[in-house]
Amino acid sequence: MRASTKREAEEVVEAREPTAAEVLKGRELVLAVLERAAEESDFLARLADNPSEALAEYYTLTSEEHAALASGDIRKIEEWVGKLDDRLATWLWCRLSQEKW
Repeated sequence: MRASTKREAEEVVEAREPTAAEVLKGRELVLAVLERAAEESDFLARLADNPSEALAEYYTLTSEEHAALASGDIRKIEEWVGKLDDRLATWLWCRLSQEKW
């Protein structure tokens, strides 16, 4: 395959919109991370210490989902999954109170 054709093919793959099933799976995975953070204090501590490392096992998260979870972007996450209850928002409030930017 010519270099330009290969590059064009890669750009098409990158530009593809996620399917409804992929979006749903992403939402479920985001909720699973928040659920685990609410249930497991060790996981919550790992998220606080090094979010990228703690989220590494969730390798199917998109870069946008990963970034929102790592930064505690409540608005973005609630756009995807709806309003979170206090229990599920535990990690996000912890992250925001850390003031690590």
